[in-house]
Amino acid sequence: MSDPVKDDELYERLREEGNSKEKSARIANAAANEGRSQVGSRGGAAEDYEDRTVEELKDRAKELGLEGYSDKNKDELISMLRDH
Repeated sequence: MSDPVKDDELYERLREEGNSKEKSARIANAAANEGRSQVGSRGGAAEDYEDRTVEELKDRAKELGLEGYSDKNKDELISMLRDH
């Protein structure tokens, strides 16, 4: 039997955002133990795709080994990267 979720509100919000049960429970329990702001500040330094230039998005697509990105506009690149 798994441990109960310690922050039900956060767990439900994470599930609604499409996170797995395991990931949502892990984040919610860490937030309950350490405080939400502490857990949130631990995240990576990734930029939002919307804040990147088309050239940076194309570089990211290349890093990921995607094909067919060279003629895409910014919105199409963002969709392609998110769907990968």
